[in-house]
Amino acid sequence: MVLNSKKSKALGIVAVGSALALALTGCGRDAGGSGGGDGSGGGTSPGITDDSITLGVTTPLSGGTAGPGTCTVAGLVAYMGERNAEGGIEFGDGKTRTVDVQAWDDAYDPQKALQNFQQNSGDVFAFTSGLGTPTNLAYREAAIDEEVPQVLVQTGDPTFSDQEASPWQLGFVPTYMNEGAAFGELLAESGGDATVAVLSQNDDYGEGYVEGFKEAIEGSGVEIVAELTYEATDTSVDAQLTELAATDADYFFNAMSVTPLMIASIEKVRELGWTPSWFLPSNTSSPAAILGPAKANPDDGVYSVSFAKAPQSPAYAEDEDVTTFLASLEEYSGEYTTTPDFPHCMWSYMVGATLDQAFQNMEEPTRESFMEALRSVSDFQAPLMLDGTAVDTTEDGQPAVSSLVVQKYNGAGYDTVDSLG
Repeated sequence: MVLNSKKSKALGIVAVGSALALALTGCGRDAGGSGGGDGSGGGTSPGITDDSITLGVTTPLSGGTAGPGTCTVAGLVAYMGERNAEGGIEFGDGKTRTVDVQAWDDAYDPQKALQNFQQNSGDVFAFTSGLGTPTNLAYREAAIDEEVPQVLVQTGDPTFSDQEASPWQLGFVPTYMNEGAAFGELLAESGGDATVAVLSQNDDYGEGYVEGFKEAIEGSGVEIVAELTYEATDTSVDAQLTELAATDADYFFNAMSVTPLMIASIEKVRELGWTPSWFLPSNTSSPAAILGPAKANPDDGVYSVSFAKAPQSPAYAEDEDVTTFLASLEEYSGEYTTTPDFPHCMWSYMVGATLDQAFQNMEEPTRESFMEALRSVSDFQAPLMLDGTAVDTTEDGQPAVSSLVVQKYNGAGYDTVDSLG
């Protein structure tokens, strides 16, 4: 089931272009300022020369989210390593440049993410790909103030795609509301009555998932019979799971971002004898890193959403995109990971391809020119994208990817589904 949660907006593309032009003209700084631009496209921004461009990534490389965090760098490094080996990328100004990716560990700690930005913003051209809502939000205002692009970051918070608030940000992955709505629409369209128990992270991440889900099931026969939260710093959610299991709900909507907790949740629910079907977020539903270790099986009825091909799935064993991606990951990103256990590895590879598109179209070596080019990518079939999904950065209020495919776990990977069952 392919879902696209974009809402039509009259003259949307024109409005985005106009807002961006006005904002950049009004807030430009001279070439010596922290923003590195002069508002008119003259001069050169920090982090770019005639021969190279440097990108920065602040992301969790340690702690409970280190697995997906490492992947936010691995795919990007793999893609750019591949392009560098070919001689670099020819930019819109006619210069061919190699791409250097610098990554710093923030351990999913907002204060560390802010420090990473403050210490390195003058040396990199743009920040990109990093994982986490609280960590990306931590330096958002500083990026706006210094006019540093913070783009294609891996958070579903819609704040990063609001061009009226700032022309310097852009999210990459579908919003939390997009994902929650996809589950809700599938359940509501199945017809009949159904009961749902909800566990969500007590922050914007969890709230977004639940908001999208609730809006989608409104007016249907779907009833939420219990709703609890947990903190991202919790080491156990056994108490919440015990309470939710007592409802014997048909479906368990588990909006959880912490890998160890998700594995423990699957194991605990099995121990409690509760047998619901599961709705899991795209970032915590990996067959290799989560479902396998938790001993999930096809009979559990695990559903998730995706826009990327899963290399672990037998269906993509001979897929050209997948084989190229795996070869690049193996050759160029060994410092991070050569095993794409989390979808973030594929997502960051797509981030690299999307940046490539923008680089090819930026006519001047400035952050302003880059943002204009990035905001003009439309219907781009990035490597690894599933049929029915695409990169489109032209609509204000939406991330680069807003289309999703609902899938069901088959024991090895996921199969696309049009209905529950």
